[in-house]
Amino acid sequence: MKLENLLPKDGPSINEVNKYIDKYKNDIIVVKCGGSCLIDKNLFDQLIEDISIINKLGLKVIVVHGGGKNIKKKLDEAKLETKFINGLRVTDEKTVKIVEESLIELNNEIISELRDKNCEGVEFSPNNNNIIFVDQISKELMYVGNPKEIKSDKMLKQVEAKKVPVIVPIGKGQDNKNYNINADTTAGAIAKKINARRLLLMTDVEGVLDKDKKLISEIKSDTANKMMDDEIITGGMIPKINTCIDAVNNGVTGVVIVDGRKSHSILFEIFSDKGAGTLIRK
Repeated sequence: MKLENLLPKDGPSINEVNKYIDKYKNDIIVVKCGGSCLIDKNLFDQLIEDISIINKLGLKVIVVHGGGKNIKKKLDEAKLETKFINGLRVTDEKTVKIVEESLIELNNEIISELRDKNCEGVEFSPNNNNIIFVDQISKELMYVGNPKEIKSDKMLKQVEAKKVPVIVPIGKGQDNKNYNINADTTAGAIAKKINARRLLLMTDVEGVLDKDKKLISEIKSDTANKMMDDEIITGGMIPKINTCIDAVNNGVTGVVIVDGRKSHSILFEIFSDKGAGTLIRK
């Protein structure tokens, strides 16, 4: 298929795309999608289109998704209150079932929409192709885990077969029960395991902002650490930045915090000179 027929009119230019296809053609890109791009129908459609384009251009991509609107809606319907400790959801047995249902529904929706774009996605979830094994974080968080081991062989086979693994951030504990995992942490663990060229964390912020609230387009991990110490980076951005720093110090070439509210943000990040967020390198 000709590039001009494949690329969206409001995406990066053909010249830029051509330049970057060669750069990434032997590498794997891990995309974690969450926030607005899973809630806003227009952004969701663009996300699906962007992933299918990356795949059709011959690049290798793995998708990890958060819970989007689904989890909160279902917990509200079940009248289950949610408590958070340090940004992580306290997850009892009832809650973990609802989280799992919500995530698998979303997973199936992503795969179905990719199929409509002639791109084959493959489900990786705790009950179907489980590849994530976890340690429980704490007794008070209950069914919340941290990835201890990623079994990447099945996933990489699908990538080599030009398919897109779509991964639910839930893993098996030592008790063989399902544990909820923060989606950024899951994406980081997978990217480290396979030495991904790029890890893209899609968020609802522009990227990392300096003390004057201006976007920083590229930053080294030691500077990011200092910005957390100086409380320039605060709140919900801290766990994201910690995931980024951990990834770049463990084999991932670069991690990007991408503004998922922007039109075709993944394509602009991968295939344009200016990118679409903040690139963090070692």
